[in-house]
Amino acid sequence: MPQEIIPNLYQLCVPLPGNPLKELNAYLIRGKDRCLLVDTGFWQEACRQALFAQLGELGLGPGDVDVLLTHLHSDHAGLAPEAVGERGTIFVSAVDRPSLDCTRQQRARNWDGLTARFAQEGFPPDLLADMEHTNPARSMAPPECGRYESLTDGQILEAGGFRLQALLMPGHTPGQMCFWMEREGIMFLGDHVLFDITPNITAWPSLPDALGAYLENLDRIRAYAPVRALPGHRESGDLALRVDQLKEHHCRRLEEALKVVRDHPGAGAYELAGHMTWKIRAKSWADFPVAQKWFAVGECMSHLDRLMAQGRIVCRTEGGRNRYEAV
Repeated sequence: MPQEIIPNLYQLCVPLPGNPLKELNAYLIRGKDRCLLVDTGFWQEACRQALFAQLGELGLGPGDVDVLLTHLHSDHAGLAPEAVGERGTIFVSAVDRPSLDCTRQQRARNWDGLTARFAQEGFPPDLLADMEHTNPARSMAPPECGRYESLTDGQILEAGGFRLQALLMPGHTPGQMCFWMEREGIMFLGDHVLFDITPNITAWPSLPDALGAYLENLDRIRAYAPVRALPGHRESGDLALRVDQLKEHHCRRLEEALKVVRDHPGAGAYELAGHMTWKIRAKSWADFPVAQKWFAVGECMSHLDRLMAQGRIVCRTEGGRNRYEAV
């Protein structure tokens, strides 16, 4: 059932079967002429049924809403083309838009550029080949759609009598956005801040120090001091407290990554990630599901990139492989 947060603003719970995230928090702003849906769920039947059933309870169906995406990830963007139908618009940051508003061939080339770094880090080729089917970011991504419109930092959208200010907060993705309703004191967070799980911060070709950008933007979002913070997954909480916890978490992880590099000089991120600690039900690194290995290695890479930016480690490339050593 949709839950009313304040008049004309609803939270919709979209299950993510088989995914550790469990569910997506989508949000619906009801307007007289058009309604605005914030995020959608995977391009997957279970998500489709849950999302459109809840929209139906509000008297809405495909084509009756515009969609506002916090970022490009498939659990947020997958159903956007179906939700807007032939009449609506999908709003997304100008930074993340090229990853969504493209042909299958262009999307495949984008993935090739991303996986090239993983190959350099020692990710096994046979496991990389499986990612097209095992990684929901690929298998449940939105179909081609020409209904996107770009948003820039600070841009204002109006819907249902509300004014939403788009805030570019790179880190989780290069174009992650939060949306601030100043009058109501409400902040839509997407995956920039989550309260009972830690957002995945991976390495991006277009964002040389993703973790550094993320930490900087944690301080930015904290300064808004919203009355209510609405995350993309699970429960809400105290934003200032959670920002402090996330910064401390990454401080500890950086020290752990540095120790692993010292203990295993010359190793790449795939091997180094296997020596780091992860909260996952698996007996060993070898038993990690392939998709979870991808996320773990990506997060390890972002910490290695941050350590390099701090001048604490160096990377040399030999035979097409990256190898790290402590300074």
